[in-house]
Amino acid sequence: MILIVSHKKDYTTDYVVNILNSRGVEYLRFNTDDIDIKHNLSVTYGKESITSIDGISKFSSVWFRRTAVPTPKFSDLNQEEFYKRDFRLFLNSFWQGLKSNKWLSHPDFIYRAENKLRQISLAHKIGFQVPETVISTEKSRIIELYKKYDGHIILKPLYGGKYHQGSKQKLIFTNLINKEHLTHSGQSLFPIIFQEEIEKEYELRVNVVNDKVFSAKIDSQSNKKTVLDWRRKKLKFDSYQLPTDLNNKCLELIKRLGLNFGAIDIIKRKNNYVFLEVNPNGQWAWLEKDTNHKISDAIIDYLI
Repeated sequence: MILIVSHKKDYTTDYVVNILNSRGVEYLRFNTDDIDIKHNLSVTYGKESITSIDGISKFSSVWFRRTAVPTPKFSDLNQEEFYKRDFRLFLNSFWQGLKSNKWLSHPDFIYRAENKLRQISLAHKIGFQVPETVISTEKSRIIELYKKYDGHIILKPLYGGKYHQGSKQKLIFTNLINKEHLTHSGQSLFPIIFQEEIEKEYELRVNVVNDKVFSAKIDSQSNKKTVLDWRRKKLKFDSYQLPTDLNNKCLELIKRLGLNFGAIDIIKRKNNYVFLEVNPNGQWAWLEKDTNHKISDAIIDYLI
């Protein structure tokens, strides 16, 4: 049986589950935010160690998609934070005991791969072009970068880009740095990623599933809202044929990160391609609809 680890609001999981249903493939969808309502978890240590979900301790494969914490109501915010922290720590330990021969991908490798500094370092070793990057407690180093590129440097979060504002989830986009950020004595600029702004022809989203590569192009420079970050507005993606060398580098990067899936963001500029980052669990369902890439089939074929 396939185990799918997700949460109730993940559209991509819904998309794949519909295909699994149409194929008659047996699976268990484990929404982590439903643990206290729909699922039974157990970890026992004795003569043998057993970790189970709904009584099942061995799965043929696991698609580790997303997780979310249940939201019971607490009258005390400190109690709520304590609960959420311990819940996340429990889940991180829980996956270690779960038996399966195949993961897409194992959470240990996903969490390690989310480190953008590690991504950039590894991509550079493999041979990707990467932007000049600075993360520093010394504001003078950031000012040097700012002057070197005549103010054309961008800033983005070190880890992810999502945060919660009340009950709503917000996304932090890539932005150009404002000179005032550098001169304001009380402005904290650490830890934030600062990079040279790369002049773009267009951008690529490359999805790797095991040994298959699906590349799509977006003309992000065609709309002023998407010049710096294509996520600001819904634009259509088109199928794109990567040069063989770049295709192989993408495969190598995902493999060396220990992943079986990864969504790679790349800029095409005049003379070459520039690596930006990898999302080890990126969204892709809309790309399949835009390009007719068979990403879902590749994922399901790998799992079964």
